[in-house]
Amino acid sequence: MDLTNEIIVCQNQVLDVSNLSVIRSGTQVIHDINLSVSCGEFIGIVGPNGGGKSTLLLTILGILKPNTGTIRIFDHEPMSKNVIGKIGWVPQTASNLSSNVQITVRELIQLGTLKSKSYFQIYRKKNRELVEKIIGIVGLEEVANTRLSTLSGGQRQRAAIGKALASEAEIIVMDEPMVGVDRDSRNSLLKLLDNLCHEENKTILMVSHDLSTIKQTVHRMVYLEETIRYDGSTSEFPDLSSLAKLRGITSTHNEYSSVKSKSDKDKKLDPITIVSGKGGV
Repeated sequence: MDLTNEIIVCQNQVLDVSNLSVIRSGTQVIHDINLSVSCGEFIGIVGPNGGGKSTLLLTILGILKPNTGTIRIFDHEPMSKNVIGKIGWVPQTASNLSSNVQITVRELIQLGTLKSKSYFQIYRKKNRELVEKIIGIVGLEEVANTRLSTLSGGQRQRAAIGKALASEAEIIVMDEPMVGVDRDSRNSLLKLLDNLCHEENKTILMVSHDLSTIKQTVHRMVYLEETIRYDGSTSEFPDLSSLAKLRGITSTHNEYSSVKSKSDKDKKLDPITIVSGKGGV
């Protein structure tokens, strides 16, 4: 179906996180997390290192278990048989593949079509058609048969996104997808993600440290530092001073303090003499 220039509006809830807390290595990393996500949303999750961003993603994926609270994906628990295949994972390492990896773009995306009941059906006609469609969606037609290890970081990220799409995932979860991606590739990659929300009705959760990029791209921002301190539109996201207050950080300088050496009246400028040598300047 051609969805070009058509924006799908969907109000169905696809993810609900309620009163979530997670303990790792005996330390509570996140607590009191409440988050509701509707299909078609593009959500940027930001916050400082160690604030719990990756922990939240891994718990949504079912890799980590909650200490308290619940996560429901399409009204089912993570990792349940009703969820498998509906959520795609694009890790931070997608653009940093080893040079020893010999797999091509097409082969990686084909792997995304594998399901528990179809290990030997990867080359079915239906799967082949899906793979070719996705190669076009992620804009990798010209390098479809090229080894991933020879491609740019942006192209590798597109291939990783293609693999997630090939699983027919409805939710795509991404951890720092722009790491190692040059500016031009980053812009086109972000445009691709936005198109997937508007044209393919995908839901995207993306962790990033790049505040300026996130504000220009996503539909909604979540600031996470142990708990959610902001959840709302990009236009209302706090400025740096307000953000510091949200984090409980206060200024270390007095409002009117300043460092003075000499008064302007006492300052004198030494004269500057320009001496021309034989060869000139």
